Amino acid sequence: MFSRFSTLGLIPKGVWVLGGVSLLMDVSSEMIHSLLPLFMVTTLGMSVIIIGLIEGLAEATALVIKVFSGVLSDYLGKRKGLAMLGYGLGALSKPLFAMASSSGLVFGARMIDRVGKGIRGAPRDALVADVTPPEIRGAAFGLRQSLDTVGAFLGPLLAVGLMLLWHDDFRAIFWVAVIPGVLAIALLFFGLQEPKTPIEHKRSNPISRENLGRLGRTYWWVVGLGAVFTLARFSEAFLVLRAQQMDIPLALIPLVMVAMNLLYAISAYPFGKLSDRMSHSGMLQAGLLVLIAADMVLAISHHWMGILCGVALWGVHMGMTQGLLAAMVANTAPVDLRGTAFGMFNLMSGVALLLASLGAGVLWETWGAASTFYAGAIICILTLIGMRLAPSSYQQS
Repeated sequence: MFSRFSTLGLIPKGVWVLGGVSLLMDVSSEMIHSLLPLFMVTTLGMSVIIIGLIEGLAEATALVIKVFSGVLSDYLGKRKGLAMLGYGLGALSKPLFAMASSSGLVFGARMIDRVGKGIRGAPRDALVADVTPPEIRGAAFGLRQSLDTVGAFLGPLLAVGLMLLWHDDFRAIFWVAVIPGVLAIALLFFGLQEPKTPIEHKRSNPISRENLGRLGRTYWWVVGLGAVFTLARFSEAFLVLRAQQMDIPLALIPLVMVAMNLLYAISAYPFGKLSDRMSHSGMLQAGLLVLIAADMVLAISHHWMGILCGVALWGVHMGMTQGLLAAMVANTAPVDLRGTAFGMFNLMSGVALLLASLGAGVLWETWGAASTFYAGAIICILTLIGMRLAPSSYQQS
């Protein structure tokens, strides 16, 4: 217990601020996202395939844009301004959801929101790495991810309460979501002092052949792992839609996201700290086993308790793997190319997410919900086999 709190005391203030900003923005975003699939189906009458397309394109756009924001932050040697711009776009998108009356407007709002996420993501992660000593980097990324995920379960929880209080008034809840988004921008502006750029920093093209050549084979192995993990884990909108099949009252369906993000938040920091002391490959493989269990439970369950168990396992898997992958990127990239490294990592994950979300929607419509989760489990099994056959030089990425 003492060791855990002593490690927390070593984590720099900047990580806590960035975690708090993530928490507030996630409260804002998840109040909307936990209800958005239901809003699109029940209010706008959209099909699951269209939802999968919107989710996949929106999330993939965010991850692709991280390449350009990461490269720009390396070129400038500055990251806070880009993070401010990204969080600002996220806050700006929230009123658009409340005003949306067609799938086109929802798609536009979703794209603005995700463009903002794309702009802020790589500079923010690079900032965490910049201000944190290497020996506690796993714990720092785990803490930021944990605070982020506290917001991700508080948001759906607030959405449930307001749905019950306001008799399923989606639009009123979307307006309330504007408030924590604005608070997030204020905290970032006033609370974070960016590390000074080293005097020897020289502007050069981070994606030149020479600089890209400095990202070694171990880094690209981590990029490949991140893409495959994303391919196995499609949009969380499908968890909400699975819960809808269990005859759960409409206002209570966002509780599945509360359950997932609660387990995610609880597990992210302990697993991040543990990753500083054990084999990264071993923890990733354990995370895949947990995701297989989640997929199987979600595929075979016919009761809401089973769905809750499945999404809880999903959350534990996220806690085991997401902060760890971020720390692996930071550990395998040169200091002056961290923004680019996070951007390239997320580009590959973005392509995988688009394919996964589209595929999940097609499987769902063609062969039913269970086939979507069975497919995810199969991809996990193939990934495990690939990791076991990988050269030992990659095992401590």
